[in-house]
Amino acid sequence: MVSNNFSIGFFDSGVGGTSIWKEVITLLPKESTIYLSDSKNAPYGEKSKEEIIALCKKNTEFLLNKNCKLIVVACNTATTNAITFLRDNYKVPFIGIEPAIKPAALITKTNTIGILATKGTLNSALFEKTSKTIRKDIQIQETIGKGLVELIEGGQLNSEEMSVLLSSYLNPMIANNIDSLVLGCTHYPYLIPQIREIVGSKVKIIDSGQAVAKQTKNILTNHKLLNIDDSNPAKHQLYINKDKTALKQLLYPIEAENIEIIEREF
Repeated sequence: MVSNNFSIGFFDSGVGGTSIWKEVITLLPKESTIYLSDSKNAPYGEKSKEEIIALCKKNTEFLLNKNCKLIVVACNTATTNAITFLRDNYKVPFIGIEPAIKPAALITKTNTIGILATKGTLNSALFEKTSKTIRKDIQIQETIGKGLVELIEGGQLNSEEMSVLLSSYLNPMIANNIDSLVLGCTHYPYLIPQIREIVGSKVKIIDSGQAVAKQTKNILTNHKLLNIDDSNPAKHQLYINKDKTALKQLLYPIEAENIEIIEREF
């Protein structure tokens, strides 16, 4: 029997999905969460669809064994490659994350939008299907952010190497007159300050965090699973199967007694 007091589960190929997790716990402060950072296998974007599905299956079963009432697939690559499999094989509600190219297409004035994402996301059938729904007069400048996830996972968020890579990916998009930039990986919102310095103030940067948080609330409401119990504070467990330094770096300045970081194999 599923209880309202059960936790919301999250998993990502690493620490980047905490950008989504933060939005959810902000919107839903009564909800306890369990976050799974599969940093040992990051990035998923360079793996085959079969490998991605196998990893998503493992992560899902870990969270179900912890009695999670809903699972947020806090990874664009995992969503675009495995969300159909997960929904077909498990009864728990899943919330996936896709690059927000539809909102970008609605606001563009130059009819040119950029998307920075992993190879696994851009090459997926789901991304191709979504792209085909965009007006034909809108150009999509796709760029694979190779190396960005590895630097973030390695605690090199503000390194010179990161700055060089970002400039090499973003400057060609600027030259092609983009006015909207879609961040197609949950790691990338942590790069927004550096991205802003490169693209300037006229380019709209779009990520999916707030939209996913709102959808999480909607699904919990529709399934009558919202936690309405005020007697106990929400608790948050974050599991990581690699060194936790990068995870702690991204959580700062969030410090609370009800947040526990657990470094272990899974």
